[in-house]
Amino acid sequence: MADTPATVFLKAQGVAYTEHEYDYVEHGGTGVSSRALGVPEHAVVKTLVMQDEAAQPLLVLMHGDRKVSTKNLARQAGVKRIEPCRPDAAQRHSGYPVGGTSPFGTKKPLRVYLERSILDLPKIYINGGRRGFLVGVAPGEIARLLRPVLVQVALGD
Repeated sequence: MADTPATVFLKAQGVAYTEHEYDYVEHGGTGVSSRALGVPEHAVVKTLVMQDEAAQPLLVLMHGDRKVSTKNLARQAGVKRIEPCRPDAAQRHSGYPVGGTSPFGTKKPLRVYLERSILDLPKIYINGGRRGFLVGVAPGEIARLLRPVLVQVALGD
């Protein structure tokens, strides 16, 4: 399997991870990958590229089976408003296509906000840098490598 900027980054940092490929489905979301891997959707972490009112990009890492309260996120981030980026802007900021966005090895450093309860999981599955490819890592590695701001902004489905 060819390396991605994400796997190159993880290897350079000495992170132990597992690789998991699945058949990507356009707009299929984390339900598709969790079923394909046979893991709870709660353990599949999505990487969302958003921006504040000044169009400054940021990443939000959220459980696959939850949505982000952008209102609560803005309040916890100390900004007026946060909204998802358009797909072209998201790719420009992260270097990854939508559906293949990894928080590791982004084109430029981005602020990262992590749903606090993700750290309680024994293992998470997060995009490895291309569509249909997840890496399994210990959630503590995200905290160590990305130094995210911990937030509580999850909404149930």
